[in-house]
Amino acid sequence: MRFASFATADGGTGFGVADGDAVLDVSASRELGAGGPASLGGLALRTGARHRLDGVRLLPPVTDAERILCIGLNFTDHAAEAKIPLPAQPAFFIRFPSSFVGHGDDIIAPAVSDEFDFEGEIALVIGTSGYRIPPEAALNHVLGVTILADNSARDWQRHSRQVTAGKNFPRSGAIGPWCVTLDEGIDLGTLPIVTRLHGETVQRGSTADLIFGAEQAVAYASAFTPLAAGDLIALGTPAGVGMAHTPPLWMRPGDLLEVEVPGIGTLADRVVAEAASRQTPAWTQAWTKEGQRA
Repeated sequence: MRFASFATADGGTGFGVADGDAVLDVSASRELGAGGPASLGGLALRTGARHRLDGVRLLPPVTDAERILCIGLNFTDHAAEAKIPLPAQPAFFIRFPSSFVGHGDDIIAPAVSDEFDFEGEIALVIGTSGYRIPPEAALNHVLGVTILADNSARDWQRHSRQVTAGKNFPRSGAIGPWCVTLDEGIDLGTLPIVTRLHGETVQRGSTADLIFGAEQAVAYASAFTPLAAGDLIALGTPAGVGMAHTPPLWMRPGDLLEVEVPGIGTLADRVVAEAASRQTPAWTQAWTKEGQRA
């Protein structure tokens, strides 16, 4: 089953079950995991308003996530290209919901960064809350899987040992198109992932190469924070990110970024420039590459 959040042409929003070329609204039973996926699907087929997918704007599948937790350096090949030893524990960082758009929307390239990088990822959607969940029970708390573009302003990411600044520019990442529930037969241990930039494949990987798999990610995250239904855990990006290319391959306005996970779908978003009214203010120059060279 595929769950999606969406906005309608008249300004309304909804949450529904994607079915073919339509989405069936189940907003009345919005709470994830309430009664299980089957009950929501049944409600949609009985009572949900039907919207054509091409007539709505898809939002991130979960629009009210309390936590968006992302693991850095969780693919063996990405750690190798970054020349960083394999970590002993998952290296989590936090992203704000405002830093993401949905499928088909515009990703905004920060005006204060010259190093806007792409990172295709697979993310878990928590369906059942829990605290200090053992690895063997972790998947009982996962509703499904979605796709996440954890794009980074690399120059701002390097300002300190904390990556927060480079990861949270408004509308710089994307999530979607929907969440596919685990009862669709998803094997979290063998999911392939491909990232394309303006039609060219730049990343190709599989969850078989994760350092910390889905069970370990849920267990570790829940060891330090109680997980709630709707929280997201991004599992990291494979090798091929822009900073590892020679010369570096940064995203620019006009680029189309696509992240494909077979069995889940394709997340596709266009990169646009930040609005002129929000271009680089003079006082930020001390923190930009130009200011660092001065």
